[in-house]
Amino acid sequence: MLRKVVMMRRVLHVKGDVMCTVVLLVLLCFLLYTRQVVLSSGWSRPVWKLEIHGSTSSSRILLGSGGTKVKKESPESPLLPQIPSCKPQLKSKPSQPKSSSHIRSRSRRKKVVPTAAAGKQLPTLPPFDFESYLREKDNRNFSLLIDQPGKCRIIEEQEGGGGAASAPFMLIAVKSTAADFDKRQVVRQTWGKEGTFQPGGSIRTVFLLGIPRNRSSLPQWDRLLTYESKAFRDILLWDFEDTFFNLTLKETHFLEWVNRSCPHVKFIFKGDADVYVNVENILEMLQGREPDEDLFVGDIIVNARPIRRRSSKYFVPELVYGGGLYPSYAGGGGFVMSGHTARRLSSACQQVELFPIDDVFLGMCLQLIGVNPLRHQGFRTFGIPRPSAAPHLQTFDPCFYRELMVVHSLSVPQIWLMWNLLHDPKLSCHNRTRLAYGPFKWRGRIEETAGDATDYGEKPVFLTH
Repeated sequence: MLRKVVMMRRVLHVKGDVMCTVVLLVLLCFLLYTRQVVLSSGWSRPVWKLEIHGSTSSSRILLGSGGTKVKKESPESPLLPQIPSCKPQLKSKPSQPKSSSHIRSRSRRKKVVPTAAAGKQLPTLPPFDFESYLREKDNRNFSLLIDQPGKCRIIEEQEGGGGAASAPFMLIAVKSTAADFDKRQVVRQTWGKEGTFQPGGSIRTVFLLGIPRNRSSLPQWDRLLTYESKAFRDILLWDFEDTFFNLTLKETHFLEWVNRSCPHVKFIFKGDADVYVNVENILEMLQGREPDEDLFVGDIIVNARPIRRRSSKYFVPELVYGGGLYPSYAGGGGFVMSGHTARRLSSACQQVELFPIDDVFLGMCLQLIGVNPLRHQGFRTFGIPRPSAAPHLQTFDPCFYRELMVVHSLSVPQIWLMWNLLHDPKLSCHNRTRLAYGPFKWRGRIEETAGDATDYGEKPVFLTH
């Protein structure tokens, strides 16, 4: 009897295992059938996928800059920094062709997919790879691809025939990029026009460029610059990438070029292509100044702190600059210096360690040679502030601009319009006295100081025209 009971238990145990196996097989078949039906209907749900991107960026490459459009890079792009990121991706079907309508519908669905960690902010990415910058910053000598060796050789005719060569009274140097042909054209036809002016003397203009980083965005950019150089003879092109943090290389190479090809120039104005400049006011300011003495004038920023906020265009980590304050420096929109100061800066900038922000770097070079930059009210590299007592005041007024020297952040049509407004013989400003008729007053001391960790590229109190 005991044997029969044992045998029955074994038989029932075997049958139970068989039944469980059968049930699991049926469920598996049902799941496979359901999946096939769902896939055949063209619907797929988003799948979260963790991807860790290592740092493959090279030095002097930016993710973006203020005022320019930033394109989203693919995961394989070398522009991503070292910080890993979690990104949602949709599982695609490689065998099924995608129509344009299907792609648009998927992009709309991606916008409403909830984040993997709701309420948690991902770390802000740094502007570019500072570690690569530190490794390669000693590479500071690049070849000059397009030169203008005769730019500063001016032949003045004399009585009885013949002529004597002389240097220009002022050299205008404008930072530009290959794609900004329209900005160079409006500068050539307005405030950067070459010639002889009174008071003062002869003026010559050059544009400072590097190789475009995205060469596919401007096809045959090298042919454009070659033709442009032949037509206008004002292009200086160096063999380094034209990025925001490489503006320091533009500064050092331009000073080397001045020391070599334009050593006797009396004064230099250096600025951006999106500024309006009253050259007549600058020439009047320079009357009586000795070109063989130190002079550096502009919109001077003092007591500025390094920006530690990663989202800022001017973010600098402590491993690059550990000091608490920057030296006094001029806003890069435009400043004036004597030829003597430019020659001294050329030597000093070879001794100062390269810094990714060109304005601050030049302030370091001025500090090395012991030159105190002077602030002048006519240099408005942050635009014209709207008075709080007159919120409806129109600041784009030629009666404002005729008293100034440099105003930053103007578009091409605005530069062209302001030039014609100021040179219109019918212009009358009855309620204002033009400063150009009298000597400019120099401020003996710096009254304004930069605020705590001020981000000068995003300061909201200044107007955007």
